[in-house]
Amino acid sequence: MRAPVRDWQAFTTPKPNGGAHMDLAVEGITCAACMSTIEHGLSGLPGVANARLNLTTHRLAVDWEPGRVDADAVVQRLEDLGYRAHPFDPARRTAEEAAEERGLYRAMGVAGFAAMNVMLLSVSVWAGNVTDIEPATRDLFHWISALISIPAVAYAGRPFFGSALRALRHFRTNMDVPISIGIWLTLGLSLFQTMRSAEHAYFDSVLMLLFFLLVGRTLDNGMRRRTRGVAENVAALRAITAVKCLPDGSLREVPLSRVDPGDLVLVRPGEHVSVDGVVKDGTSEIDQSLVTGETDLVATTPGDRVYAGTLNVSGSLKVQVTAATEGTLLEEVNRLLENAAQAKSRYMRLADCAARLYAPVVHSAAILTFLGWYLSGRLPGAEALIVAVSVLIITCPCALALAIPVVQVVASGLMFSKGVLIHSGDAIERLAAADTIVFDKTGTLTLAEPVLLDFATVDRTLLKRAGRLAGASHHPLGRALADVAHAEAPPDGAREIAGFGIEAEVDGRLERLGSAEFCGVDQTVVDDLLSRHPRASLVAYAPGDQAPVLFAFRQGLRVDAAVTCTRLKKMGYALEILSGDRVEAVSSVARELGIATWSAALRPADKIARLEALKAAGSRVLMVGDGLNDAPALAAAHVSLSPVTAVHLAQAAADAVFLGDRLAPVADALAIARRSHAAMIENLSISVVYNLIAVPIAIAGLVTPLLAALAMSGSSVIVTLNALRLKLK
Repeated sequence: MRAPVRDWQAFTTPKPNGGAHMDLAVEGITCAACMSTIEHGLSGLPGVANARLNLTTHRLAVDWEPGRVDADAVVQRLEDLGYRAHPFDPARRTAEEAAEERGLYRAMGVAGFAAMNVMLLSVSVWAGNVTDIEPATRDLFHWISALISIPAVAYAGRPFFGSALRALRHFRTNMDVPISIGIWLTLGLSLFQTMRSAEHAYFDSVLMLLFFLLVGRTLDNGMRRRTRGVAENVAALRAITAVKCLPDGSLREVPLSRVDPGDLVLVRPGEHVSVDGVVKDGTSEIDQSLVTGETDLVATTPGDRVYAGTLNVSGSLKVQVTAATEGTLLEEVNRLLENAAQAKSRYMRLADCAARLYAPVVHSAAILTFLGWYLSGRLPGAEALIVAVSVLIITCPCALALAIPVVQVVASGLMFSKGVLIHSGDAIERLAAADTIVFDKTGTLTLAEPVLLDFATVDRTLLKRAGRLAGASHHPLGRALADVAHAEAPPDGAREIAGFGIEAEVDGRLERLGSAEFCGVDQTVVDDLLSRHPRASLVAYAPGDQAPVLFAFRQGLRVDAAVTCTRLKKMGYALEILSGDRVEAVSSVARELGIATWSAALRPADKIARLEALKAAGSRVLMVGDGLNDAPALAAAHVSLSPVTAVHLAQAAADAVFLGDRLAPVADALAIARRSHAAMIENLSISVVYNLIAVPIAIAGLVTPLLAALAMSGSSVIVTLNALRLKLK
């Protein structure tokens, strides 16, 4: 069936690089083979840059070049592969899952009820075969069993048969194909045995097989739903409307799409804040656990920032909007969680490769098993077919398909609960492998809100001019200067030079803000200021028409920086500081934190050179930084973390970001990554050992289709429970 005719272009979003992006919900996905088919099928389209399918949510993210392919072509390719798609809508997906779950329960009920009735008849046949049952009576019981089994299998097997039929119609296979073949072969063989008045039929086995397969799929769906609960809880915080304060003083509830930066919105007590913004009027207490990880309520007054998804507890607030539908912290949290679930690690790619090899291998094994037993004369055709059916079912690689994704989703949820948001699927593996941690100082080990020293003696005019230029900076000291100066909009054409500062032409003169060297400050002036404030960080300003001036800031360490560094050293990590700040400021912080190895006054190239030296020495480096000058180093490190206060370029270069004012999420992320990496290895080992044991036993004819179904479902449940075990530590 073709997808409904719709303007798919309306559901695409542009990307900064000129590409296009679309999120689709895909129907009919049952296993890793489906994921592989879709991703490889779409990647073959000219112009498609990336196609990632989340097996848990059935969400497909596609990126492409608009000039070479369009949204209609992407959807058409999905149809050609045998999958229907519609725009991704979490509410619709939840409704579909609820309907799917109800269908599974109904199918399981029918299969179980039919199996119990057929089993009663089968017990009579088994007992009669060793006593004195009449052939006519046995045949009657078999025919009654057939009348019960055929409609029950046709109804209860629909979750498997529909998926298998769609796959075969498009000349491909998935895990439901061998399951369906096994069920129908066993049912057909039983009917053939009944027609020839044989002693044995297998209607009870096929119904019990179907029942346990449905139990396994229901458990599988339920566990997958549990693993993505964190992402759904975060999405539930997103409001769809806001109360807008109009210029005439009236209030109007409007969709978020009609709220723009600069608008004023009202947040009443008990409501979730719907936008990111700055409080302009009112006082309250805010539950900011989403942002800081702290459960204590935070007193909020005019001038404080609030974020979408946080809860306004006590008073009414008027908030000036900085971001509404796009660019909010809540949107970033959702995006990172989704990216983490969709991205693929090395182990996930290995599991995908094994899943693609599954179909030819398992079908070949089943055919060879049948031929081996039958041609050797060891078993008659009917019994040889039963053995082949057992091989088909027991080798289903459901456990292998779940082994890595379920760990990734659970680990992403655990890290989020500790204030860490993962960008990439293989970040967990690389975090687990890290043995050396390199910190930036400013905004990473220290808080991102420095205090201006000697404020009473600062020239207010120069402060205001410098603050205006600082408004274009993403450096923590630049932002602090802009805040204390109550800066106006930055001048047009201001540009940030990584590692140096900001420059712009203002009223015909070149102004600069940044390092003392960049702004041409005499060293004696620097030394004089540092003699009064030895631990200060300096920002220089060159007005263009006057002598340059210096602003001194003092930055406090993150409240748990010392405790976290001690914890990291106990975990076996080597610690180091690489900073662009002055020697005195860096040495003081290093001494206070007990970090013996540090370097100061570094440029971005110097940091990369040090990382390369550590890499050459065999170290796997975790880089933690936040500034524009840290972005190259973050990208160059083995793995990287950035605080949520970091500039966007640093966040984009990092593999994960952490929330709040504490440094503890860094240690928490490493601890979780180690445990998760161990769980991935355990799950892959369980899957491999299962197949090494189960397949030879099935080929040897020691397993019935019913036992094969139990083993296959049990292996899937075991790897999922092993992943969920991470939550217990």
